[in-house]
Amino acid sequence: MTENPSRGELILYRTNDGRAAIRLRLQDGTVWLTQAEIATLFDTTKQNVSLHLKNIFQDSELAKEAVVKESLTTATDGKAYATALYNLSAILAVGYRVRSPRGIQFRRWATTVLDEYLRKGFVLDDARLKEPGGLDYFDELLRRIRDIRASEKRFYQKVRDLFKETSVDYDGTAETAKVFFATIQNKLVYAVTGRTAAELIVERADPEKPNMALTTWDGDRVRKADVTISKNYLQADEIEALNRLTTMFLDFAEDRASRRQQTRMADWIAQTDRFLTFNEREVLSGKGRMSHERMTQIAHARYDTFEASRRAAEAEGAEREADEEFAKLQAEARRLSKPERKP
Repeated sequence: MTENPSRGELILYRTNDGRAAIRLRLQDGTVWLTQAEIATLFDTTKQNVSLHLKNIFQDSELAKEAVVKESLTTATDGKAYATALYNLSAILAVGYRVRSPRGIQFRRWATTVLDEYLRKGFVLDDARLKEPGGLDYFDELLRRIRDIRASEKRFYQKVRDLFKETSVDYDGTAETAKVFFATIQNKLVYAVTGRTAAELIVERADPEKPNMALTTWDGDRVRKADVTISKNYLQADEIEALNRLTTMFLDFAEDRASRRQQTRMADWIAQTDRFLTFNEREVLSGKGRMSHERMTQIAHARYDTFEASRRAAEAEGAEREADEEFAKLQAEARRLSKPERKP
């Protein structure tokens, strides 16, 4: 069937497995789908969706008249047919009952990304973004990039915010996002140090050196959580280089947004390689020689050695202070015990 433009704008939602792209109709401050589209969204059958909706209405979980409306669709034969559309409340209610991974993914997306789209009034349909009506998205994107640039955050957080805001398929709860950020971080660390994050930590973490050779850490003393963070081992010149790369990245992203270039997470990985090549930096290919799990084991083992030495040194220092304090008290006691000389 072809869709009637009078229904309102369209929001394109892609499932995490990449097997389906759903066009949600935006109208009256919510989104609408047919039963068949809900079935595709949650990877179930139309009959199953129909049964869930029937039970939802029978249980008075939702009032049918508040969440369902009739709409005309034009079929391939040119005739218009009445079709029932269900709003976001009904879609989410079915999603809770289907209990599929897609249902969980959609609920997360609906309560974060979709909520913002409904409030701000722009959508991310590839075709529509090329039209004048899609410019509001890029104007907002430019504003966010400039906010990131002006922030006082460190380079990693700025880069993370940048990719989060500019990747149209970003989902912070998805495993793909965690892999994405780990990949980007590795590429940036490698570009500056010639080592992946894990390789850098294993190479520099030294329990015999002050503070385990860390240059920065949270709080007043090095703790176990600090020793598996690569940026904590960077030297001043390396931090300066990363800050320069971050500034250039922000310029690059702002230029793409000003030219209405839409970017996905996979695109950003490829763009990162091109960006680093252009700036004559080494480009990491693959994951490196050291896994995150093995690095964590090594770093923690070295921290245990460091912490044991630190505790011993602190105990020795405390004992020495106690001895010195005791000696002072003895000297004072002797002074007070001596009789005063008469003139």
